[in-house]
Amino acid sequence: MAKGSSVQALYELCRRTFTSSSAASASPQAIRKISALMDTITPEEVGLGDGLDDDRGLGFFGSSPFNNPNRTARWAQPITYLHIYECDSFTIGIFCLPTSSVIPLHDHPGMTVLSKILYGSMHVKAYDWTEPSFIARSGNSKNNPVRLGKLQKDTVLTAPCPTTVLYPKTGGNLHCFTAVTSCAVLDVLAPPYSEVAGRNCTYYHDYPYSSFSTGEEPVQPDKGEDHAWLEAIEAPDLYMRSGAYTGPAVQDRAL
Repeated sequence: MAKGSSVQALYELCRRTFTSSSAASASPQAIRKISALMDTITPEEVGLGDGLDDDRGLGFFGSSPFNNPNRTARWAQPITYLHIYECDSFTIGIFCLPTSSVIPLHDHPGMTVLSKILYGSMHVKAYDWTEPSFIARSGNSKNNPVRLGKLQKDTVLTAPCPTTVLYPKTGGNLHCFTAVTSCAVLDVLAPPYSEVAGRNCTYYHDYPYSSFSTGEEPVQPDKGEDHAWLEAIEAPDLYMRSGAYTGPAVQDRAL
């Protein structure tokens, strides 16, 4: 491992910042330091100088995936995950998405997540739960209750662009990624998902605000564009595989 590599520096900064008892409550100053470091990391520094082959298959942009972000194209090439480091307090890894692939709408319970687009363009749609929370039920008893979310982001991000940060209750804790072009995202999750700790990943479908009413709060037209009802759904069958990380390895050591 090359001493002073950006990946090693990211690991060491995360290790100083996140502990098993306070991984999701790091200070804003510490998060800004990690974000600033991630801003400087290039694809070449993590072994992606030439990107990954984008054998994109048929794609599905003709059916407007942005209007249905939970849809996954079964004929698309798989999303590749490159594992860099994991401990009880945080994980570091890279998601490589071929054109038109989707990571459906999902949450990050009690977690802080930093995401840096290394190359390419990605559509990001993100929500936070409203406070106080509003719950509604549809007329179909088979459906799960839906909960009101406020839209925080609905845009296309293209590298190079600043690292984005989401927090347990702000910043777009529930998000969906759609690859506009072949792209890669460097992710830091603190703390990582854990069934034992109750941090399970839940997937959602979003419905227009006008679709439901709580019975307590009348439907307000002005909320139509920036609010949606989110329904928990079964985990989708994601087309994802593990890949070989070829960048500088992390030397796990006491600081």
